Amino acid sequence: MKHAISTLSALFATLTLVACERPTTVVAPAPAPAPVAVPVPVPGPAGPAGPTGPSGEKGAPGRPGDGTTVVVVPPASAASN
Repeated sequence: MKHAISTLSALFATLTLVACERPTTVVAPAPAPAPVAVPVPVPGPAGPAGPTGPSGEKGAPGRPGDGTTVVVVPPASAASN
């Protein structure tokens, strides 16, 4: 019983202190630094198109596939994924 009364007393004191109205503190924010103007390059209008490149060379014809089977094996690193 002795401990119950002291515990109840401590609880009551805590609730009393919590219920006290505390003044609201208002902290004014620090003034923001002045913005720094940074020049940004702006692209101008597009210029004329350049000349076209040379046309590609014609490749040599391939060998006919007389029953040939092509097997493509993936690299070892891709097989483990």
